[in-house]
Amino acid sequence: MKIFVISDIHGSLSSFRAAMDAFQRENADHLLICGDYLNHGPRNDIPAGYDTKGLAKALNDMKHLITGVRGNCDSEVDQMMLEFPVLAPYTTILVPGSENGAVQRIFVHHGHLMTAEEAARLNPAGTVIVSGHTHVPVLERLPLDAEYIALNPGSISIPKGGSEPGYAVIAVAAHGMEIKLCTLDGKVLKILECRGNC
Repeated sequence: MKIFVISDIHGSLSSFRAAMDAFQRENADHLLICGDYLNHGPRNDIPAGYDTKGLAKALNDMKHLITGVRGNCDSEVDQMMLEFPVLAPYTTILVPGSENGAVQRIFVHHGHLMTAEEAARLNPAGTVIVSGHTHVPVLERLPLDAEYIALNPGSISIPKGGSEPGYAVIAVAAHGMEIKLCTLDGKVLKILECRGNC
């Protein structure tokens, strides 16, 4: 199974379409969105391709493939436009099927309510902590007593910190997970493997 991860769309239909082209290229099975769907936010410029109604329709057309969490720019009116849950502050995806029978865990939050380290402390060792919010891509092992991986795909529409629009793919197999961080045009930035406990 391949989980395609994006964040911080901020109303850009053209950026979402580019991400869905990458979704198809990656032959992904599921779309994980780390918040900030429709609203551009008061601190951001309006992104290219800003079309909240068109984006809502495009997202709703894929609702059966989406798991999402609430971002700091998401509100009840966004939920009224979207036909899948977007207001949960976090969610957990349990991934069965590793060789040793262990269940691996993916903890998803936007990133504005807690840091990756704080989220890790709420979860068992081996958890992949997925967030957005900063608009800066990150894929790293956290420097904690136990093994955790922090993943932030960056923003598909308003990248920051000198980054490019990007996404990530979590490929789940019997031996564990491979996590890949990419730019929207498909350039691989980094890969980490997680076997058993990350």
